[in-house]
Amino acid sequence: MNLFGPVTRAVAVAGVLLAAGAMPAFAGPAEMALLESYVGSWNGKGTLKGAQEETVVCKMSLSKGNGTKLNYTGRCSLAGAQLSVTGTIAYVDANKRYEAVMNSGIGGFRGVAIGVKKGDGVVFDLKQRAEDDSGNDVSIASTVALSGGNKMAVSFHAVFNETGDTIDASVPFTKG
Repeated sequence: MNLFGPVTRAVAVAGVLLAAGAMPAFAGPAEMALLESYVGSWNGKGTLKGAQEETVVCKMSLSKGNGTKLNYTGRCSLAGAQLSVTGTIAYVDANKRYEAVMNSGIGGFRGVAIGVKKGDGVVFDLKQRAEDDSGNDVSIASTVALSGGNKMAVSFHAVFNETGDTIDASVPFTKG
């Protein structure tokens, strides 16, 4: 299997952006203040490792949405492939947790990451199993760590279940 074909790159980039993704509604003042500290433009540059190692470059923009939601849009580039995602981030009082929701045009990936407050930030974990555009069964695990209002780090691990091949990515973001 060519681990860096266009569809595989798109799955990997989708995973990074999925990890960097979103949430739904109704936060108290403290939860909303924490989320709003991440409003702004973010830039990330990291490494994607599989059969080869490649650089991945990402941009993310978070803005105040309706009510107690943050909206985000993002895109990553890798070896000529690009992927865009959109979503929302919020604290959901009914579930008593942070949640991030992401939508991507690649393979119909849609995910909800659960966030846990840690220190001065929130860590989101996402685990999903889906089929990519080529029909490959892929298990994805990703983590997004927000800290200090000015740091975001994304890690991503994908396993192609049929072959056991893996792709890993790590992308630190800076606000600016």
